[in-house]
Amino acid sequence: MSKTRKILGVAVLMLLASTVTWAQTSLTGAGATFPYPMYSKWFSEYKKLHPNVEINYQSIGSGGGIAQVTEGTVDFGASDGPMNDMQLADFQGKRGAPVLHFPTVLGADVPTYNVAGVTGELKFTPAALAGVFLGTITKWNDPAIAKANPGVNLPSSDIVVVHRSDGSGTTYIWVDFLSKVSPEWKSKVGVGTSVNWPVGLGGKGNEGVTGLVKQTPNSIGYVELI
Repeated sequence: MSKTRKILGVAVLMLLASTVTWAQTSLTGAGATFPYPMYSKWFSEYKKLHPNVEINYQSIGSGGGIAQVTEGTVDFGASDGPMNDMQLADFQGKRGAPVLHFPTVLGADVPTYNVAGVTGELKFTPAALAGVFLGTITKWNDPAIAKANPGVNLPSSDIVVVHRSDGSGTTYIWVDFLSKVSPEWKSKVGVGTSVNWPVGLGGKGNEGVTGLVKQTPNSIGYVELI
């Protein structure tokens, strides 16, 4: 399995209740799977310098992070997209204080695939990616893919699309891109952390999508770059 070069950038936002006290020795967070590899490294290194501070982060998706920080079950959340006006009002009403947004990680979404017999890096045009996820491009040797990969022996196998099953900022980034490059996608599917996918299998978290792509021949999905 290999990946194309990064095509989309995103700043992951930390969602922090203004009432958090930084002197506490234990912090719990939850949210986007996108920054989880970076957070794990940061929190591990921080603990080496400050053994009395424990930071735990649950990689459950942006939607879960927003929900948990709003309900007050965690000290901080993470989301690839900022909370909307309705979510901000919900937080204010339940917590009686504003939520603070600030960027922590800059990264990218990439398509990731598992195509039998193909070991090199495939190239995809924006139109081809939109067609694949719309279900209008169904074969790996479709001219829209073959033209961008001259000399590559692409199979005639059906394309298996893999997408997120949970509310996801990674999904928001991906479908926002597809909406920008495909009027058909914009009108039929649109943009959101969760959408009605035209085709495909669902995996929970970036880890779930990665796992499905690895174990499913001739599949393609999207994940955060790391």
